[in-house]
Amino acid sequence: MIFGLGAQTALASPNILLVIADDMGLDASPCHSVGSTSANMPTLKGLCENGMVFDRAYTPPVSSPTRAAILTGKYSFRTGIGGAINLKRNPVTLSPDEVSLFDQFQTQLPDYNTALIGKWHLSSGKTDFTHPAKLGVKNYFGNFHGFIKNYYHWPVVENGKQHKIDGYSTTVLTDRAVKWVSKQKKPWFLWLAYSSPHLPFHVPPSNLHSYSGIRYGDKPKGPARKRYYFAALQALDTELGRLLNSLKPETRKNTVVIFMSDNGTPAKVADNVYKRGTKKTLFEGGINVPMVFSGPGIKIGRSQALVNTTDLYSTILAQAGAKAETPDSLDFSEALKGGKGKRDLVFVEHFSNNKNLKGAVFGWAIRDARYKLLHKADGKELLFDLENDQFERINLLLGDPNPDVENIRIRLQKAQEEIMNSP
Repeated sequence: MIFGLGAQTALASPNILLVIADDMGLDASPCHSVGSTSANMPTLKGLCENGMVFDRAYTPPVSSPTRAAILTGKYSFRTGIGGAINLKRNPVTLSPDEVSLFDQFQTQLPDYNTALIGKWHLSSGKTDFTHPAKLGVKNYFGNFHGFIKNYYHWPVVENGKQHKIDGYSTTVLTDRAVKWVSKQKKPWFLWLAYSSPHLPFHVPPSNLHSYSGIRYGDKPKGPARKRYYFAALQALDTELGRLLNSLKPETRKNTVVIFMSDNGTPAKVADNVYKRGTKKTLFEGGINVPMVFSGPGIKIGRSQALVNTTDLYSTILAQAGAKAETPDSLDFSEALKGGKGKRDLVFVEHFSNNKNLKGAVFGWAIRDARYKLLHKADGKELLFDLENDQFERINLLLGDPNPDVENIRIRLQKAQEEIMNSP
């Protein structure tokens, strides 16, 4: 397999494949030395070894706001999507009036064909199955709501209509991606959003993973859950490899592959280094996620550039030859070449109508190259020196007042206020 083309000269109209895993933190990634163990993912490892790995990529701590940020290039407070959309507990919907990433492709890059295959999770409407189309997605196939109850028997929406489908979700989505890509005669952008490895931890087909001691129908408890979780990730990796191998050599050489997660690892399977918090929280275990770019024009290496999920909006368009940089979305194409990037700060929020969501940390977090200020909805604040305290063990605001620490808090607080008050 050709995993990546390193620093090969960027092409004018590359294909772009955006792959999103659901609930995969740094601790599960073979490209990061965070957890005590990581999933067996040779395809992803190959992409990382032949691409640019971003160690400081940040998303909201749950699914919907991450997807809204990528689709619109806007922070959550502008879109109103600040928490996981739920039909009963958080019934919000992304406005179809937003100028989406797909809208930009249609207006600025009409020679591109586009599609979104997989998880949507941007509408609280039970039957609002035309919502993707209203946001510029002409070709949509996937699971419309937050998660699927059964990975082998699930409802799929295809261009405005829903029907039941049989087949392991990761495989079905990959099949559709392989089929769609094989038909393209023009440059293309494909957003492939897997539901895996999100709960429930259903055992993948045995030919997709190498983990033993797991059986279909089991409801794993305790430490055993991690084997099921890793098996789902390996299955995703296997199927991603199948998709990449299905591309003709010339197509593969002209394809930028982006792999990322929508938020951190769930608490039930997260590595214990994330004692402060995982998915659903604004601690590092919830918002600092894997991200790698691989393909033509992408340098091989690791980047310490600060990246917000919103930045994918402008950066993906820039890779295709368009421009749509916004106040919230900064094009980090220079970082793909080994440069610094444009961000001095990353900003993440978490809010919803469900104020009693168990285990959640509502509020906001902002960080610069070294320090992170976390402001909870109850008013409590925490300040961390991430350069020397990666896992947020020490809250610098505790103990005797320190003028230097207070100045850092004030500076970050002011930066957050400027963001919130910006047009």
